Amino acid sequence: MGPLVRAMTADDCDAVAAVRIGGWRWAYAGLMPQAYLDAMSVEEDAADQRTRLNSNTDSRVVNVVAERAGAVVGWGCLGPCRDPDVPDGSGELYALYVRPEHVSTGVGRALARTLVERAAVDGFSSLVLWVLKENDRARRFYEKAGFTPDGAEEPFDVGGASVPELRYARSLTRAG
Repeated sequence: MGPLVRAMTADDCDAVAAVRIGGWRWAYAGLMPQAYLDAMSVEEDAADQRTRLNSNTDSRVVNVVAERAGAVVGWGCLGPCRDPDVPDGSGELYALYVRPEHVSTGVGRALARTLVERAAVDGFSSLVLWVLKENDRARRFYEKAGFTPDGAEEPFDVGGASVPELRYARSLTRAG
C-alpha cells in the first residue's frame, strides 16, 4: 500500500527536519563538502521549518508530508517560481526529500504526483525545480516524473564549494 500524503502541520516540523537533513546527508554525500553536511542541525532546521510554516501567507506555497505507519517518511514543498527568467504563472518544486530507507518504495513518486497535481489545480502553467548536476539518481527520478532539463544551469554555493545545478521543467494541465 502506498504512503498517505497529507498537508504538513506545525507538529510535523521536527520530523520534516529529520527527513530533510537525513536526505541531504544521504543524497549529497560526495557531491558537496562533507563538513557542511555533518554540521547541519535537525534542531535548527526544525526551528526554520516552524518559522516558515507559521509565517507563510501565500496560499500557493504548499507543504505536504508522506506517512507510513503513522511516521513521516517524506516531505515536499512547492510555490511560485523564484526565477526571473521563467514565464509568469510558473511554479517551483522547492524541495522533495524521502528518508533514505524509504527511497525506491513509492514515497517520492507519491509526493511528486501530489505536488504536480496541486500545482496544476492551483493554476500554475508549469513547474520547475533545481537539481544537482551530478545527482544522477534524482535526475532520473525527475525525468520519470515528466521533467526535462530546460537548459538553465547555475552554481550553488555550499560550504565554500560551488556545486553546479540544472533546472528541470514540465508543463502542467488541469489534469496534472
